[in-house]
Amino acid sequence: MNTEITLEYVLCQITESDGEAARLAQSRWDRIAKPLHSLGWLEDVVVRIAGAQHSAQVETEKKVLAVMCADNGVVAEGVTQTGQEVTAIVAENFLDERSCAAIMCRMSGAAIRPIDIGMATDTPRVEKRKISYGTKNFAREPAMTRKEAVSAIETGIRLVCELKEEGYRLVATGEMGIGNTTTSSAVAASLLDVSAEEMTGRGAGLSSDGLRKKICVIQEAIERWNLTKQDPLTILSCVGGFDIAGIAGLFLGGAYCHIPVLIDGFISSVAALLAARLCPAAVGYMIATHVSKEPAARRVLTELGLSPALDAGMCLGEGSGAVASFPLIDMAAEIYHSMSTFEQIQVEAYQELH
Repeated sequence: MNTEITLEYVLCQITESDGEAARLAQSRWDRIAKPLHSLGWLEDVVVRIAGAQHSAQVETEKKVLAVMCADNGVVAEGVTQTGQEVTAIVAENFLDERSCAAIMCRMSGAAIRPIDIGMATDTPRVEKRKISYGTKNFAREPAMTRKEAVSAIETGIRLVCELKEEGYRLVATGEMGIGNTTTSSAVAASLLDVSAEEMTGRGAGLSSDGLRKKICVIQEAIERWNLTKQDPLTILSCVGGFDIAGIAGLFLGGAYCHIPVLIDGFISSVAALLAARLCPAAVGYMIATHVSKEPAARRVLTELGLSPALDAGMCLGEGSGAVASFPLIDMAAEIYHSMSTFEQIQVEAYQELH
């Protein structure tokens, strides 16, 4: 069934999140015996999950981190501190609980699914859904073909469909790929029509000279293809990564399958913005978890109209920020389902005051 699901079909099928389910969830919160809105984001996230799941029953028990792993040809321009070999090493480490995100998944009771959507090498155990062995160097030529871009998005969509069949009700997004802050900055600057300098940070630790080179490479590509005037798929094809495309597919798949999908950091948020440009209704199925310390991260979330739970100075990626929010969501759901109402304890309810 999933092999028949195309991007074109899914974009036609996605509907807005369920406003009535969200209203019922908010009504439940308002009856719970505590000051109104006193749990802030914890209340908001449950309401958002209700709308995304189209049910005020809110299911959060079975959750998974999907990590899109891919390499980026632009690393040939010296825009990173490490080489592509690191991508494959960390991808395998996800399966041995030797990466940050994998350890955090174990601690939070979440499964982890690393996906090879475009790594430059094959590894023994990482699940292969490879579009190609890394993208081209976008400083010299388009990173991928339009067909490859669509195929990568569809890979993410189909993965969410499979996860739904396996019983998962929350999906967190993660990525692994040396050079992907360069591709993300290029995509974000193009989508938002701003300069590369405004959207580009040091990534995993560039020197000042390295940062200047990174900005220059991105800005030259944007100008070469006039990307601020192009459609989202053209932007993705020219400067994106397979991981960004796959994660965008996760967000679109979540909207199609009525599964909330958690935005991680900068790279994940850029993929969310790409998905939103392809289908604005998909935003109703997205949950912002934290704001990365990459310079453009907050700007992208603001563009999406989403507020994160955490501002902890994190910029690791892998899905670490999204997974860090799982315990908060679990606590919120437990309170939502278990706490007494004003009526049950025979106390007069708080009233909304204006």
